[in-house]
Order: sequence, then C-alpha cells, then structure tokens
Amino acid sequence: QVQLVESGGGLVQAGGSLRLSCAASGRTFSNYAMGWFRQAPGKEREFVSAIRWSDGNTRYADSVKGRFTVSRDNAKNTVYLQMNSLQPKETAVYYCGASAFLGILATMYNSWGQGTQVTVSS
Repeated sequence: QVQLVESGGGLVQAGGSLRLSCAASGRTFSNYAMGWFRQAPGKEREFVSAIRWSDGNTRYADSVKGRFTVSRDNAKNTVYLQMNSLQPKETAVYYCGASAFLGILATMYNSWGQGTQVTVSS
C-alpha cells in the first residue's frame, strides 16, 4: 500500500500560482504513475495531470495544458503540481493518487491522499 500526503494548497487570487506537493511512502512504487485530480463540491473527481515515476512521461487535461506542470523528485519520493494562471472555476480539493497505469480515470487509482484545498478568488 502506498501512503500519500498532499500539501501546498491555499487561497490565491485569479491569475496567481500555487505549487502542490504529494509525498509518497510505503511499498515500492517505482512502477507506479501518480495522478492529480480535483473535486469541487457537488462534482465528480476530475483528472488534472499524471506522471510516471519510471520515465517521467506525463499527461494533462486539456483545460490545464500550458498552465500546469507536473514533475517528480525521485530522491524525495515527491510529485509536484505547479499551477499557474489559476482561475476561480478551479477552486476544488486537489488529490493525488497512485496507479499502475498512466491513466486519466479516477477508478484506475487505488491509493489516495487526504487532499488539499485550493481556493481561487476572483
């Protein structure tokens, strides 16, 4: 089982930036992919980005391409999500998850962190 802890959320004005972190521990996860999802009140969990530990391959939702960057630090077992030009509609709880696949479906992820709140004010 992989344990995940997100951090870095907060309140930011529209157009601002935040960097989220997801620290991983537990079983060997070098073959895993780490995904970032977000969930606003009353909405389904939505794919944002993902990265594979082994080769750094990435995927992004169309809505965040060019603004968000996912990266990893293998030595720190940590995945990051740099978010720029944030918009109020992106206010949500952001979660990281672990999966055997570099997928975009939340059902493909079987370990989740507790989430970190991101609030973007207008």
